[in-house]
Amino acid sequence: MNLFLTQSPQIGAAKAYLLRQALSVAAKKSNHTLVEQAKEADLVIVVGPTLPNSTDLVGKKVFLINEDAAFASPEMTLTNALEQAVDYVQPSSSVAGAGVKNIVAVTACPTGVAHTFMSAEAIDTYAKKQGWQVKVETRGQVGAGNEITPEEVAAADLVFVAADIDVPLDKFQGKPMYRTSTGLALKKTAQEFDKAFKEAKIYEGGAAKSSAKSEESGEKKGVYKHLMTGVSHMLPLVVAGGLLIAISFMFGIEAFKDETIFYGIPKALMGIGGGAAFHLMIAVFAGYVAFSIADRPGLAVGLIGGMLATTAGAGILGGIIAGFLAGYVVKGLNAAIKLPASLTSLKPILILPLFGTLIVGLAMIYVINPPVSQIMTTLSDWLKSMGEVNAMVLGAIIGAMMCIDMGGPVNKAAYTFSVGMLASQVHTPMAAAMAAGMVPPIGMAIATWIARSKFTSNQRDAGKASFVLGLCFISEGALPFVAADPLRVIISSVIGGATAGAISMALNISLQAPHGGLFVIPFVSEPLLYLGAIAIGALLTGVVYALIKPRVRAE
Repeated sequence: MNLFLTQSPQIGAAKAYLLRQALSVAAKKSNHTLVEQAKEADLVIVVGPTLPNSTDLVGKKVFLINEDAAFASPEMTLTNALEQAVDYVQPSSSVAGAGVKNIVAVTACPTGVAHTFMSAEAIDTYAKKQGWQVKVETRGQVGAGNEITPEEVAAADLVFVAADIDVPLDKFQGKPMYRTSTGLALKKTAQEFDKAFKEAKIYEGGAAKSSAKSEESGEKKGVYKHLMTGVSHMLPLVVAGGLLIAISFMFGIEAFKDETIFYGIPKALMGIGGGAAFHLMIAVFAGYVAFSIADRPGLAVGLIGGMLATTAGAGILGGIIAGFLAGYVVKGLNAAIKLPASLTSLKPILILPLFGTLIVGLAMIYVINPPVSQIMTTLSDWLKSMGEVNAMVLGAIIGAMMCIDMGGPVNKAAYTFSVGMLASQVHTPMAAAMAAGMVPPIGMAIATWIARSKFTSNQRDAGKASFVLGLCFISEGALPFVAADPLRVIISSVIGGATAGAISMALNISLQAPHGGLFVIPFVSEPLLYLGAIAIGALLTGVVYALIKPRVRAE
């Protein structure tokens, strides 16, 4: 018999994936086949509290089961489905998107690496299972991938935007658009599409216009988005600059001071990495925070404010203040200054940059930079001189934050702090953050190795992929495990991540590159000790989770 597995809108894509693999194994044992499309199936198994509204299920036998019961015993689920399935009756309250056929989507996360592409895959997979035409454009660190053409925009019934940062969307003007985060698009794909059909609004273009949900959530969500927009544009500078500085140190810790050493290459590398890239990082960060708030008119003002913060030694804190000040000043000026239509073109190229830079520049020089630079100097001196106990505590805090939400706001707060401290020549928090961020996915892989009987064959395969992602400092590799068992996985990860972070800080290990995982470990101050810290944290996470994870109950 041909079987098809689908889920209610309330069930996330990650859980649906794990269930599909488990039921696929059970179906093969019973000489049944799990097919890819509902039209090919004789029986449809629906996981979740409600039946989906789908014309593809009309005329089919369906069996509705709770997700916990399906996870607990796939074999019993299959047996009950064969015995208890009933004819599908389409729900009377159809969603607004029942007739949607063509969908275009955009995904973008702060780092432009993991969440961008994982959420794109989840959207693509779910949409195709529903029989829709779909194209997903990714806005990663290498630019736009799989770009949506004007013809595809014209044919689209819905624009689905999963972005944690500000991205240009002007080409979608006049189309129904729904916005969400990459995390929700990845973990609760069906739920977000269900909401998209009900809540999508016509996009009018211009500066980012929030959905009704975003407006109700207040400025808090906007602040996070603005910060992450700045971080995403700053990261390439920090990565390139940090690695070049680290390479210069390989010729000798002070080789960059002597032009005669190896034809002056160490000095040149330090000039490129420290003198150029690191000198620009705060300005670029502030510029794109302002850009996120006030669009293009805010960019120049933010860049200038950020550079003033850099030259005054106000560091990342000064950059944050400069970015938000520039953004809201320019936004306020744009709203306040009214000009005749014939002079409107002067606002973005003359009036807003001039008055915005004047206000922000004077404020930075006379009001903000003096106290903030003193605060940053005090913080930097404290971090550099802290004792072993204080270092361990700070490392444990950074490590725990990195593991709480696997790429979410808490994780990004710890990461942004660590990256920002690089500009102040404090490199130990970055090492602690990366060590902790590698722990959850590696730890989940270890758990699947030492407690094989507690995991399905698919989960063991997911553990292999998780291990590789962990080595690359992609914490999101643990997300399939988080989706299936959030509390236990997070507790285990926090324990291991806090341990790795504490060990790294206690050993005073420094790292100048904010990304790269295994590939940048040669540039760590103590590579072998650093590997040991990661290994201890990951092993602790793996053992703890292997012990506390319950066995799958057999009915």
